[in-house]
Amino acid sequence: MAPAHRIALVAFPGIRAFDVSVITEVWGADRTDHGVPAFELRRVAAGPEPVPMRGGLALTPDRTLAWLPRAELIVVPGLDDHVTPAPEPVLAALRRAHARGTTIAALCGGAFTLAQAGLLDGRRALTHWALTDLLRARHPRVRVGPDALFVQDSNLWTSAGTAAGIDLCLHLVRAAHGAEAAAAVARSMVTAPFRTGSQAQFIEHPTRRADHDADALAEVRAFALAHLDEPLTVSALAARAGMSPRSFARHFAAATGTTPLRWLVDHRIAAAQKLLERTDLPMPEVARRSGFGSEVTMRQHFASRLATSPRAYRTSFAEQPPLHRPRVSSSAG
Repeated sequence: MAPAHRIALVAFPGIRAFDVSVITEVWGADRTDHGVPAFELRRVAAGPEPVPMRGGLALTPDRTLAWLPRAELIVVPGLDDHVTPAPEPVLAALRRAHARGTTIAALCGGAFTLAQAGLLDGRRALTHWALTDLLRARHPRVRVGPDALFVQDSNLWTSAGTAAGIDLCLHLVRAAHGAEAAAAVARSMVTAPFRTGSQAQFIEHPTRRADHDADALAEVRAFALAHLDEPLTVSALAARAGMSPRSFARHFAAATGTTPLRWLVDHRIAAAQKLLERTDLPMPEVARRSGFGSEVTMRQHFASRLATSPRAYRTSFAEQPPLHRPRVSSSAG
């Protein structure tokens, strides 16, 4: 049996209970009977005392900061107060972890903690859309990113607010353990397993017309997910939404934070990942079923988006004996 993947939840006064719950739900439950790898989640703090949170809640640590060198992933929850500095021992431990190359992820306002540690100087970062101006003002050396869900710079990950923290956590599971593991975690949480990091945080000006357009775009996306193995052009999808291609592309980007073509490629990659994990289908058939048309095209997209090849991906994540499965029609898992 493979050793458990070690994750550290960094706790100090003022962290948000919601983010603590998300981290605990993703990595704290035993889902090995559903094909998810074993995780060892530790609540790490400067000392053994309970860590107070808003609403009369408290988190009891089970490890001190001395455990952090053992962690393969460190996750920093968001904050209730983004101005009060985190304890210096926590900031120093995060600096040492970053220097070791350990992956560190901050949810929502957790970006302020990484910025206080100096880890985000000169780097791209995200936080809740309502806090971007504050982050820029207090930490002007941070390259606060545009409206998106999560972003990576070096071994540092930051996310937008609230639900985007779930997206980042599932993405980290996907990156380390494959799409099937992330989908299994998402199913048990009854949440969507795949939203790209570039997706917009919110629709800025909802109107009756915007609601109508959003419904049309949602129907088109559902149709596309069910027909990924077919030739899908932006013009055809625009016609299905009752829009011109130019208007469709504009509304699509406003709703998802990305272009229709990039969205299609992202979901075709996700579909190919599932086929590579679940089946022993030959590469040309995986490419056909996921909508790439050819193995060469699929390989090019894997290289540009995942920095790996389909064959290497299958070797890494197809741990169980593969089976031929019916046609995969959706990457939403």
